[in-house]
Amino acid sequence: MTLSSDLPYRKGVGIILVNPANLVFVGRRLDQIGRDGEHAWQMPQGGIDEGEDPRQTAFRELEEETGVKNAEFVAETDGWLAYDLPDNLVGHVWRGKYRGQKQKWFLMKHLGSDEEINIDTEIPEFREWKWESFHAMPDLVVPFKRDLYLQIIDAFEAYF
Repeated sequence: MTLSSDLPYRKGVGIILVNPANLVFVGRRLDQIGRDGEHAWQMPQGGIDEGEDPRQTAFRELEEETGVKNAEFVAETDGWLAYDLPDNLVGHVWRGKYRGQKQKWFLMKHLGSDEEINIDTEIPEFREWKWESFHAMPDLVVPFKRDLYLQIIDAFEAYF
């Protein structure tokens, strides 16, 4: 039996998309239907493809998950932030190949209107979306990502 600590982290990115009111885009995860809806929200994120630059990945993932093309890079984390999956998910998520994710996070300014946002994408991630206070995020995500979101707040506090 493989221990989760023996598995690598999946490399990915996360995106903090900010509107002119300084609120961030959050989506209610599609795979959280029937679960505690209070902790089913997250900011866009996704895996880095082979040979892909993390910033390039962030723009690709933003468009794939939200339809947003009109965004401007503002800042990124200096290093990588990681979270571990709970034991009951290791072996099920990502075909059991990873213990969690290590992510580079990007802050982007949304330059378009709300009408540009489209979560009904080719491979949908979210069933609904809203603009939310940046500081509310740790209380909206699944509990195993809470510490990650607290690190994200620390990393980007100066912008909010």
